[in-house]
Amino acid sequence: MRRWLPALALAGVTTMLLAGCAPARGADGDLTDDWPALRVPKPFAPAADTCLPRIIPVVQASTYETVDCARSHLAETIHVGTFVGPDALTETRPESGSTALRTARAECDQRAREVLGGDWHTARLALSLALPSAPAWSGGARWFRCDLSETGSIDNTRPVNRTGSLRGALIGDNPLTHRCFDPKLIGDNLNYMAPVLCTEPHRAEFVGVYEERDMSWADFKKSPAQAHQRCMQLIAEFASVPNNSDLPYRAGSIYYPPSQREWEEGDRGVRCFLWSDDRKLTRSMRGAGPEGLPAI
Repeated sequence: MRRWLPALALAGVTTMLLAGCAPARGADGDLTDDWPALRVPKPFAPAADTCLPRIIPVVQASTYETVDCARSHLAETIHVGTFVGPDALTETRPESGSTALRTARAECDQRAREVLGGDWHTARLALSLALPSAPAWSGGARWFRCDLSETGSIDNTRPVNRTGSLRGALIGDNPLTHRCFDPKLIGDNLNYMAPVLCTEPHRAEFVGVYEERDMSWADFKKSPAQAHQRCMQLIAEFASVPNNSDLPYRAGSIYYPPSQREWEEGDRGVRCFLWSDDRKLTRSMRGAGPEGLPAI
């Protein structure tokens, strides 16, 4: 009889366990139908209309940091967009030169103009893009961030610390806009452009920006004469002088293209400057006419 005791004891435990699983009064016995569905986790995305202590091309949730725009900062996030359509279906992040990055930069450029009240190319400003990390992209993140920053000069495009938002910064008279310069040369080569008041002696003045056609960076670098002619057209319009064979005897041009990285992302804005090789100017040449900018 003893050899049956373990079996009997086990049967008793099983009976007790089964008895414990009986539904309570008022329960339907379904353990899942009354629980709310778990939310699908959303990938991290940075916030717009905030300021940043540093500028980085790849943003990770673990190191993401913002600061109050009233405090010292290096950049301001003016927009966070989303890759859509075929651009969002790629397995890897968009790379430099891709249609996706060019589309994103065009959206950033338009948003920057709206926020600033003018074209950021005309001032000591830089526009940069930031993307999710590779693992975040693989996890479904499809955003891109547009950051504006103030730079030291037309030659030194490294961001500088500032306080206050850039919203509306190009409306009316402002210290950021490019105006007059006294270029410093080493031999025949331009070393840097020293900003000066237009009432002070100078030999260069910012006249505007033209959008270069879609071409490779290498092809653009091979076509300095084309950039010169486009800038000369802007100079003629700025100074209110005829764009004819006399124009080269009135002024020359200096131009600043985007960096290679910016170019490959889709920026085609070329900054143009009037250059006076033979005489110092002591006023702005805007609307000067043939008498103010004679052919000599």
